Amino acid sequence: MIPAKIDPISITTIRGKAVESIFDWFDQHKQSFYKLGWSYLRNLQLMEELFYRSIIKVHKELPRFKRETSFEMWVTSIFIHTCRELSDNRSLQVSEESEPGEDLFKALDQLKQYEKEAMVLTYVKRISQEEAANLLQVSVEKMKELLFSGIQSLRKEMGYGSPFNGCKEYHKYYIDYLERTLDRPKKIDLEKHIYHCQDCQEDLATFQDVMLTMINLTERIKDLHVPSDFMENVKDRLAEQEKRRQQKNKKRKRKRFVFAGVFVLLMGIGFFTGVFTNLYYTWIEDDQELRAFLQQDLGDRLNLEAESGGVKIKIKSAIADNVQTLVFYEIEDTNEDNQYVMNYNDGVMVENEYEIMSREANPRYYPPNLESDVNKEEKNVYQGKISLLPLSKDNGTIKLKITKLQKLIRDSSDRNRFMAYENMEYETGEWNFEIPVTKQPSIEYELDEEIEVEGIPVRFDKLTIAPTATMLQYAFKNEQPEKRIEVLNIDNLEVNNKKVKADLYGGSFLESSQDMNWSTFQSNFDPLFGEKPKEVNVQFESVQLTFEDQKTIELNDSQEYPQTFEYAGSTISIDKVEVGQPTSVVISNHEIENRAYESLNFNILGEDENEFSSMEMNSEEVLVDKNENPVSDEEIEQPRYFITVYNMELQSNNAGEKVIPKRLEIYGYNTKKYLDDIVKISLE
Repeated sequence: MIPAKIDPISITTIRGKAVESIFDWFDQHKQSFYKLGWSYLRNLQLMEELFYRSIIKVHKELPRFKRETSFEMWVTSIFIHTCRELSDNRSLQVSEESEPGEDLFKALDQLKQYEKEAMVLTYVKRISQEEAANLLQVSVEKMKELLFSGIQSLRKEMGYGSPFNGCKEYHKYYIDYLERTLDRPKKIDLEKHIYHCQDCQEDLATFQDVMLTMINLTERIKDLHVPSDFMENVKDRLAEQEKRRQQKNKKRKRKRFVFAGVFVLLMGIGFFTGVFTNLYYTWIEDDQELRAFLQQDLGDRLNLEAESGGVKIKIKSAIADNVQTLVFYEIEDTNEDNQYVMNYNDGVMVENEYEIMSREANPRYYPPNLESDVNKEEKNVYQGKISLLPLSKDNGTIKLKITKLQKLIRDSSDRNRFMAYENMEYETGEWNFEIPVTKQPSIEYELDEEIEVEGIPVRFDKLTIAPTATMLQYAFKNEQPEKRIEVLNIDNLEVNNKKVKADLYGGSFLESSQDMNWSTFQSNFDPLFGEKPKEVNVQFESVQLTFEDQKTIELNDSQEYPQTFEYAGSTISIDKVEVGQPTSVVISNHEIENRAYESLNFNILGEDENEFSSMEMNSEEVLVDKNENPVSDEEIEQPRYFITVYNMELQSNNAGEKVIPKRLEIYGYNTKKYLDDIVKISLE
């Protein structure tokens, strides 16, 4: 049995859940993940996209990480899911450079997806069959079947000839026998049988050869080259994404009108009506989010202060529930015009964390708020919040120690943009606080509602209403071979006439062992304050679908081009097939109005169904809004990307040999559909 890989890095070392800390973790593990990603994509541009997307997803999903599995295995599950997205949404693109193990990777590409993944995880990633089965969400027995069928398919691709001719009832024992994990009675029985069966002897020998070839692949790709600027390019993209996240909507500064006579009047009636509490915090608290918590009596105004080196920190309040402990703070630089923010586990620690806090949840990351009136207008004051672990007790005193603050550096071209990586600076000192806090209750509602979205079953499992967050858990079932849901986005929830928007990044994948046929997700929303909900209205935003729709187009370089063909209700043009060194193929469809697909899943094959040694592809795309009007990247949050041109160059390994494409194989296409559906779920 191949031993499970031990993750040497604890989750607690991911500092503050900031994107840059997760980037650092990936940077330390880049070699193993680069090899895993290369087995899917083998294209540098797509590899950078893979690491970029994976870091963003890990950052967003970190609060849902469960300690029942290792952090590396959890990250690997997200990484594999992202590999699938990129390999599904793009036709296979192969690097022009010859990398170690390239011939075997090409053979692996011919396998079915789960066969290939079972082989790669077991023999390239080198994790146990149990962990691989968990990542693929199949049973261990199914995992063994996938390994057997994968080795059998790979045997054919590697030129070993016809399928196995031995006795089928003994096939299931091959892997355990060769890995020396087969129990003794079965081992003796198999060895007796093999001694008398020539076909099984030959089968087992070639089976062992293929297994050893896969195992040796690990050695062959140890030197798989990670370009020197690879992680820097990923880091630059993350920095750019962080800047785009900052909201641009301007808010008018609140005016304070406090009249002594009105104040006294409301003091008199406030004790009986509750009006005073709301108006009181409206007058004295300028942080709108904290004000809402205080008005709902979910926390106390604290105003604890500490100063070090001319930098004054004020803890304004702390709100705790089963999800997290939110600490609202204000930092003032009394000497210079600097703004500072806190990062959990990066100079911010709870000294009595193990005594009063739960390890079953994780703190959430909140990016700097650059849009509040104070943060935009005051050059030396910053008001923010930081998420700590939830309390393990009903109440307690948090001993918070701060030794380092991160300087907030804004883009000189736009003061409301935060430069996440460039020129990071820190202020050191020591600020100590004892923060009294009481845990507020959360309510979970088990849901039993099932609908269909585009003909695919979708169910709603649970609604959690906590003081600091609202969470909706749902799942969908991909049974149809011709169509499946990749992403289902929820726009908002409405409860008791109160509407809360979904997280900008949509659904969050949850590992669930209840039903392996369902993919479970969770959407996060702002907190809901108010009375017990009787009905929840779920407003969908969009669904990302993949359709299987196969079509073969014969190619002939002697034809006159362009040539057109019909597919998915559209007319697609093959603009050019030009044989040479390299061979050039151009496919286009510039019409996007009422087009069924956004991108195609396809490949170009030569004679005898062979793929070429490399295919480099560049694409042109048009960004459109919901009404299919072209827009720029920053104008809408969830645009549609219509690919209009695929420009491919095909190369041969043999110098001087021309590549002759014979057919275009289209497997299917991807598209996004906007949804207007509202699902009403009764909680009574």
